[in-house]
Amino acid sequence: MGMRSSEGARATPMLRVAAAALAAEAVGLCVAVVFNLIDAASGQAWTTGNAIGLTVVEVIVAVGVAWIGSGVARARPWSRTPAVMTQLFTILIAIWLLQAHRYGWGSPALVFGLAGLAGLFAPASLRALNRER
Repeated sequence: MGMRSSEGARATPMLRVAAAALAAEAVGLCVAVVFNLIDAASGQAWTTGNAIGLTVVEVIVAVGVAWIGSGVARARPWSRTPAVMTQLFTILIAIWLLQAHRYGWGSPALVFGLAGLAGLFAPASLRALNRER
């Protein structure tokens, strides 16, 4: 017999690691939103219109990442592919940030991206996220 989704989520600590990484990434995006709002309000943003547009996109992405993290935490099979894609994108952005000498943002992003991938590809996590046949 296969595990139910809720049983799989409790049985896989590495799946919780992946969910925590996604949650941390969503929080990081929210922090970036706050910094962008401060820049826009202080007049230091490139242009106010661009700052508002970027902030809206960041909020949408943060909500999406949190939603995917929620699916991973509940071991929902639909969440595996978007979670993996999110981690790969996070790693690519982290590398770009590190190359730009933005170590304060790039280092945590790289750690969370790698931890998220490790959590998603752990054998117990793969079993928990498999669709029941």
